[in-house]
Amino acid sequence: MGYRIVISDDEPIIRLDLAQMLENLGMEVVGEAADGFDAVECCRSLKPDLVLMDISMPLFDGLKAARTLLEEKLTKAVLIVSAFSEPELIQKAAELGVGAYLVKPIEERNLLPAIEVSLAQYRRQKKLEDKLEQASQNLQERAVIDRAKLVVARENHITESEAYRLLQKMAMDKRRPMGVLAKSILEQSEQRS
Repeated sequence: MGYRIVISDDEPIIRLDLAQMLENLGMEVVGEAADGFDAVECCRSLKPDLVLMDISMPLFDGLKAARTLLEEKLTKAVLIVSAFSEPELIQKAAELGVGAYLVKPIEERNLLPAIEVSLAQYRRQKKLEDKLEQASQNLQERAVIDRAKLVVARENHITESEAYRLLQKMAMDKRRPMGVLAKSILEQSEQRS
């Protein structure tokens, strides 16, 4: 559970308090920043599991920094810690994909559940993204196989279903994935024409 965390708050005493709470919870504070710009730069090099981010900071506010951190995947999750609890700020944070929003003063007993939920959301989102990526790859491979099937059918004067079975047999005989074989067939066909 010892997550690596960056704290970003323009108040040094708040950073100190949060760092102490996190260490009490078995977390490792790997970096601190006084504004959003420094938080982003810190995360570029450290790639923490989570960032505790204040909203109201000079130079680059917490919401802008959170957007950058999440879009560039510089951390798994951002947890907002703010003195402001206006509904529009909470809504903006939610739209950005922030994992949790805690209102200051922060109590240690509220910190761990917020961290765990934020990182659980990240894991769920990552699993969905991985499934989507796999589905996209499967569709692309299917399109390549379908094009190769047409080439094999045309060149061998057979039906598409016969060409598909021939591709399957060739893939099994050569112990190669059907997509790899189909790609080779298409490349050879392009070279010939």
